[in-house]
Amino acid sequence: MLLKNLELFLLIVEKGGLSAAGRELGLSPASVSERLAQLESFYGASLLNRTTRAINLTDEGRLLVDGARRLLAEADELHSSIRLGTQRISGPIRLSAPEDLGRQYIEPILAQFMQEYPQVSIDLNLSDGYVDPVSQGIDFAVRFGALADSTLHARLIGENRRVVCASPLYLARHGTPRHPEDLTRHECLVMRFGINIAREWTFKLHGKTHRILVSGRRVANDGALVRQWCLAGHGLCLKSVWDVRADLDAGRLVEVLKDYDLGGTALNIVYPPSRVQPRRVRLLIERIAAQLTAEGTP
Repeated sequence: MLLKNLELFLLIVEKGGLSAAGRELGLSPASVSERLAQLESFYGASLLNRTTRAINLTDEGRLLVDGARRLLAEADELHSSIRLGTQRISGPIRLSAPEDLGRQYIEPILAQFMQEYPQVSIDLNLSDGYVDPVSQGIDFAVRFGALADSTLHARLIGENRRVVCASPLYLARHGTPRHPEDLTRHECLVMRFGINIAREWTFKLHGKTHRILVSGRRVANDGALVRQWCLAGHGLCLKSVWDVRADLDAGRLVEVLKDYDLGGTALNIVYPPSRVQPRRVRLLIERIAAQLTAEGTP
């Protein structure tokens, strides 16, 4: 019963409330409160500060979050080893990836992995925004950019550069920009990251930096949609070359301003260092790392 209550506690933290966790498991609010009280009684400490609007972890609650995840992962690994045999791979895997990269690269790897291991289930969170593996209970995340959270471990997959591109149709109608300043007279497709809109595009050439404020009628928080707009001829976009490499190779998109450096970012797999990863998670991380590395740095 302790393990079940720990699972419920982690779900309360993930969902942000007792009622939401209860709905997920089909439990009444009274049952959720009773089981949380049992857990707090067992540890002799209050785990959550509850108000009418929100819940917050106590110091003891924060300590239990990490410990509970480790304990549940170890219990799951032990259960699988004894019940199914050490060579049987089964159970859920939760991961996160950027929109375009997830659809183009990660999903085919997952499909192959699930075909090989039919007892594995996948919960894939596609998001171009920041995803915290710890607070959201995610086993690992595939992520562009520097590792802002120093408490996470990172496995470098490859480097990435950014490009400005457009469809041949758009360039035929509106001309090809030759200098970053030309972008101010073009329709640009802009990404939103949370409340921030990435309207400033930075270019470097021969030690000189050009910061250009672009504008356009289309803004989205979905990188795949921005790519779709670009393919349809609605404007120029600033994208990871991983996301548009196939389009560039096929001639569906054309890179412009090639002489300028738009900066590069690392492509990493990140995961909480304190979490014991079940064998199924370790195998999938190895598979993704190997296949994306084999793709090479675009």
